[in-house]
Amino acid sequence: MKYVAFLRGINVGGKNKIKMETLREVCAALDFANVKTYINSGNVIFETGETGDKKLAENIETAIETEFALKIKIIVRKISEIENIIANNPFAGQFENDKDLHVFFLDEELPAEKCELLLSNTNENEMFAVQNREIFCLLRVSVLDSLIGKDYIGKKLKVSVTARNWRTVNKILEL
Repeated sequence: MKYVAFLRGINVGGKNKIKMETLREVCAALDFANVKTYINSGNVIFETGETGDKKLAENIETAIETEFALKIKIIVRKISEIENIIANNPFAGQFENDKDLHVFFLDEELPAEKCELLLSNTNENEMFAVQNREIFCLLRVSVLDSLIGKDYIGKKLKVSVTARNWRTVNKILEL
């Protein structure tokens, strides 16, 4: 089965540095096949006979902690889930730049009360939609001027999440 692992907060502002070549080697040592990485923000595509995204994430987190002495949060999705995300984009046709749409990957579905709180912040400049274990955010302002730029999801909703822009999500599927 083919998966993607999204690493949170690596190679940002000189912190949590991980070389992609070494990361591929660490994942290959976990008996993952056809390991590829995409850009330095920590996107690892691999194949394995193992199942269970949480177990796979834990295995990668442990290997990274052992190899790099870093505690990195990882979210894993099947490639079929990425296909579903792309096919069911709630903002399809509503943006011109792939960097305006962001997908936030969560460990588990957002509880109803947190979903309502998030959606209550939707406005003309920052629109949210929640599907399964993903939050979609379409921005009409810069990230710096947005709630997501202020880590609203992590701080206010108190959920573990990592995000990728729409171009990255699509590129991962191409790999």
